[in-house]
Amino acid sequence: MNRRTLVLASASAAIVVFAGGAALYNGNTTEPTPAPAPVPVSGNNTLVRMHSPVMGPVSAPVTIVEFFDPSCEACRAFYPIVKQMMAQTGSDVRLVLRYTAFHQGSDDAVRILEAARKQNRFQPVLEAILDQQPVWADHGKPNLEKAWQIAASAGLDIDQGRKDAASPSVDKVLAQDMADVKANNVKQTPTFFVNGKPLTEFSPQGLLNLVRAEINAARQVPEF
Repeated sequence: MNRRTLVLASASAAIVVFAGGAALYNGNTTEPTPAPAPVPVSGNNTLVRMHSPVMGPVSAPVTIVEFFDPSCEACRAFYPIVKQMMAQTGSDVRLVLRYTAFHQGSDDAVRILEAARKQNRFQPVLEAILDQQPVWADHGKPNLEKAWQIAASAGLDIDQGRKDAASPSVDKVLAQDMADVKANNVKQTPTFFVNGKPLTEFSPQGLLNLVRAEINAARQVPEF
């Protein structure tokens, strides 16, 4: 993405900002796990589908929807930032992931993630795939066999995973998510919506500001 350099340069600074703001929120969060997702408060059902992976409390008042590509460097840079933000906001924030297979081979990487979800290994496989992204996600010639082996190292049963990855249900997930990518005019990854509002100030700090504003609105207190 053309925003990649900005994201990578600001990621470390943003983590410090989020850590400094931890005192503003109370409560801890357990390790997020995929769960069914209701429609965001905006009522836009093209942002969240029932099949969408969710991390964080389903009942959280603030929903971050991220259109992400497992091959995208900026998505890789944002993941630990968003995860830390969620850890610090307790039960206030949940993350919904939407597949946006823009890069060559990304549709196959999505199939690996969906196979992992069927085995209740979604998050560890996602994190392994992102962590080892430089190993497998050469944009000119992605090595999906390496991606499978990385998923196996995170606990995926590859034999069953390959069967699940080729299932019609995964075909439908990919088709629906890419249709929703078009419906929401998503042109690059990551693209964020917070409670249905698009992130217009694309930066870690911009995302934090929008999330804070929505938490405050949910609590009906002045913005800080």
